Amino acid sequence: MEYRINKRTQDKISVIGLGASSISQAGSKEAVETLKMAYENGINYFDLAAGDAECFPFYGEAFKDVRDKVMYQIHFGANYESGTYGWTTNLDKINKSIAWQLEQLKTDYIDYGFIHCLDEETDWDNYVKNGVLDYMKESKEKGIVKHIGISSHTPRLVQKALDTGLIDMVMFSINPGYDYHHGDYANGSTDERTSLYKRCESEGVGISVMKPFSGGQLLDERTSPFGKKLTRVQCIQYALDRPGVLTVLPGIREKEDLKELLKYVDATPEEKDYSIIGKFAPADVTGKCVYCNHCMPCPMNLDIGLINKYYDLSLAGDNLAKDHYMNLDKTAKDCISCGHCNSRCPFSVDQMSRMQVIKEYFGK
Repeated sequence: MEYRINKRTQDKISVIGLGASSISQAGSKEAVETLKMAYENGINYFDLAAGDAECFPFYGEAFKDVRDKVMYQIHFGANYESGTYGWTTNLDKINKSIAWQLEQLKTDYIDYGFIHCLDEETDWDNYVKNGVLDYMKESKEKGIVKHIGISSHTPRLVQKALDTGLIDMVMFSINPGYDYHHGDYANGSTDERTSLYKRCESEGVGISVMKPFSGGQLLDERTSPFGKKLTRVQCIQYALDRPGVLTVLPGIREKEDLKELLKYVDATPEEKDYSIIGKFAPADVTGKCVYCNHCMPCPMNLDIGLINKYYDLSLAGDNLAKDHYMNLDKTAKDCISCGHCNSRCPFSVDQMSRMQVIKEYFGK
């Protein structure tokens, strides 16, 4: 398992985590065994925006002896008083729901407490007006909540939350369908979404990814907006290649689903290659590097995707990006303009010209 560091919290997080939307379907025995299997295979990050209340005791049982080695992402606003998932901004209901969740999980603290489902301007206003945000800050001061996060499908509202300086983690819906304007949660333009990813990276705010398969649509050619199905491995790699992303959180129903996800760990570069989407990219994406590295190998051994990423992050305000760039074994100055990368890029990026721009920008 690969791990990434949340720069704001220093937590070491597995690149594959798990969502809780469907785990209840497994039943108690299968679910507990599945969660233990996930931990044994290196998964240490779990989102608890569950489809219903039944699954919470499963986590409590599975991780009762290793609680300090796993991280829970728990949502202030997800309400289970009816037995199934509901959403509320009422402080009293949230207080009761959080207390109940902690009891079922057999724990007395939350690793990442999330403002839940912030998709409309009024949602943020209600969280503030109803005292939920203050409640979360107080919980952090008391040590009940270690870090504060936010879940949303709307880039501009995440940007507003980031302006407060309180946010350590963002849960956001990322997949090539949404990024290219296809799907129920394809909110914001490609540039708005990309700008959010870059800001999170530059400010050290981690991103945990929900809906990496677009609700399964990308896995079936009949429903994929590209007319071609993608694999789970391709979708996971696409999400992990976005700036700021630390972990991808697909939902699972049983051990067989988990085994499918774990194939990513041993997948080959060819299996991870999602460049097919370049053939269907909209006009506002064409000509922009998405760091897929389909242009590799470079005859001069340049890591073209990484060079582009550090340049973009530096432009976005990441003060460390220049240092990272300068420490590369090969930089844009080593480009010989052979055209190999241009001929292979599925997004029609003129990498030869871009290398010249990057060389001038960094002075190396």
